[in-house]
Amino acid sequence: MSDYPQTQAIKSKQPRRGVFQRALVREFANNGMLLFSVLLAIVVISQLIRFLGEAVSGRLAVDGVLAMLAFSAMNYLPVLLSISLFLSILLTMSRAYRDSEMVVWFGSGISLSYWVRPVLTYALPVVAVIALLSLLLSPWSLSKAEEYKHTLESRDDVTAATPGTFRESKQADRVYFVDNAEMGSNRVGNIFVQSDQNGKLGTMMAKQGLQETKPNGDRFLVLLKGTRYEGTPGQMDYRVVEFDRYAVRIDSMPAKQGMSNLNAKSTMDLINEPTPWNLAMLEWRVGLPLSATILALLAIPLSYVNHRAGRSYNLIVALVLYMLYTNMISVTNSWVGQQKISPLLGILGLHSLMLALAVGLLYWRMSLMTVRRMFKR
Repeated sequence: MSDYPQTQAIKSKQPRRGVFQRALVREFANNGMLLFSVLLAIVVISQLIRFLGEAVSGRLAVDGVLAMLAFSAMNYLPVLLSISLFLSILLTMSRAYRDSEMVVWFGSGISLSYWVRPVLTYALPVVAVIALLSLLLSPWSLSKAEEYKHTLESRDDVTAATPGTFRESKQADRVYFVDNAEMGSNRVGNIFVQSDQNGKLGTMMAKQGLQETKPNGDRFLVLLKGTRYEGTPGQMDYRVVEFDRYAVRIDSMPAKQGMSNLNAKSTMDLINEPTPWNLAMLEWRVGLPLSATILALLAIPLSYVNHRAGRSYNLIVALVLYMLYTNMISVTNSWVGQQKISPLLGILGLHSLMLALAVGLLYWRMSLMTVRRMFKR
């Protein structure tokens, strides 16, 4: 009979803790998805504005804007997920402090250490996605973005021309204008071509044209039933020639073999070529999931709200610490690349220090709560 109340108390605690964990993880996930959606929208809009500006200035083909936007957004996903993970835990627990929910949980026998399990339950799947993106998908997207951009830059002038806009050739000696193009055909309508050859300005206009490829691979823009105006600017000796067929050679640009982008290298290439800068990039990719896990734990003690000090004080401290942590990751990576510190110290030093800080703050906050309970008694 004496063991029955104790057994009943143990059984009653288990469902209570299960409800606590499920409710907390659900709120973490809801806040995380909302924060991630907002941050992703901001990044997509800013990148879209940048790519549209490049398209207007002619540095990027219009039909490549959406593809480059998708590749760029995938590159930002690990950082956005890490920020969303940290802020969702911080904001959820801060709200629980402000609404006095924490007092209820503490009064029901749940200490601050019980928050570690639901936080890790929510954080570890997100960290796994961050690791997958950081180590595999982000380098792949950057390499594909480079290949796609080089393919766009290697297209000939007529193929790259956008109907309704003037476009200068890559050699800067011609200007093309195509009013319309027939879908699924090599014919174009209302063509304007201006060229500068040997100090003479030549202007050709035709109502219709087409592209032809010779057996040797040379490509030509053939203008049909048009007019050519040729002369020296500022003089009256212009010559006007009407033609039924006029062929303009299209100079194809060789595919560019751009400089190797360190960010676009695969993780296996970084491992197989352990140069200082390759190791620095490898540490950055490995450090993203590590820092996300540590930040999730660090958000537990940082979420404490002191009503006397103000409701936003803890958020300011947390954001300052987050920016300091992320900036120090970049600094230590640069030191590894410059061979100022060893790669082992670069990957373990800062993250171990922040992990120790997270554990120390957690136990410090728990000890303060224990002291306050003793004084209340």
